[in-house]
Amino acid sequence: MANKPEKDALSGVETTGHEWDGLRELNNPLPKWWLYIFYVTIAWSLVYYVFYPAWPLGTTYTKGVLGWSQREEIVEKLAEAKAAQGKFLTAIAAKSVDEIQKDKELLAFAMAGGRTMFNENCAACHGAGGQGAKGFPALADDVWLWGGTTADIYQTIRHGIRADDAETRGVVGIGMTAFGRDGILDRTQIDQVAEYILSLNGKPSDATKAAAGKTVYEENCVACHGEKAEGSLAADLTDIGAPPLITANWIWGGDKASLVETITNGRAGVMPNWAARLEDTTIKQLAVYVHNLGGGK
Repeated sequence: MANKPEKDALSGVETTGHEWDGLRELNNPLPKWWLYIFYVTIAWSLVYYVFYPAWPLGTTYTKGVLGWSQREEIVEKLAEAKAAQGKFLTAIAAKSVDEIQKDKELLAFAMAGGRTMFNENCAACHGAGGQGAKGFPALADDVWLWGGTTADIYQTIRHGIRADDAETRGVVGIGMTAFGRDGILDRTQIDQVAEYILSLNGKPSDATKAAAGKTVYEENCVACHGEKAEGSLAADLTDIGAPPLITANWIWGGDKASLVETITNGRAGVMPNWAARLEDTTIKQLAVYVHNLGGGK
């Protein structure tokens, strides 16, 4: 209901003349400074529509008088960055990973690029700092299943492990034997050899079972893990990829239950051959970066 405008007795502000259920609407207009800013924003939007990309038109858009495009600007900046990196990438392409390590300027560039590529491609499995995870070996220690030199790491990244690549590490589909599942060892023997491995690591174990387990180990495990259970730490076993059994670096766990599971069902981890996905210069940078994480040889 609209009545004649009048001043509100309590606030002294003139009303709009509107009243609802005894409640009167006060006439409080917006501050002029607020209105002026509002008008300026409207004017600015009209100017923006004229000079910059604004309205979508199906598969395209209005280009604006200036013809400016943020996408094109980004493309130009990326091209400039690539050109600036060109001399380094050319040098990396021409040098071996060992030669890159000896060049301070190239090493710094490779470390920076390798860190970025590692976070984008490797961190999901090996961890942001190369600490590894269950089923994925750590890259920041001194235990290397396939060799820890820069050249070894480059070879592993490039061709993968048990990957579909003619030069891959290991054999596709073939890993550690499933001694229990394949009926090579019975449950008693598996339990005994697990106790023996625990004893090698100074963990609580059953001495009688461990003694029997030593015989089981010598008859079935020495060929890959070595007489001293050094695995790939032994110089003559780096081409096999068998992990050492005398360190705290357990890929699948070093407790009794995990050892029994591993011996029973075997393990056959697979790493992609990154040559199918990354440029050679990128792989070289990754190899240098991984080597310098802390455990390279």
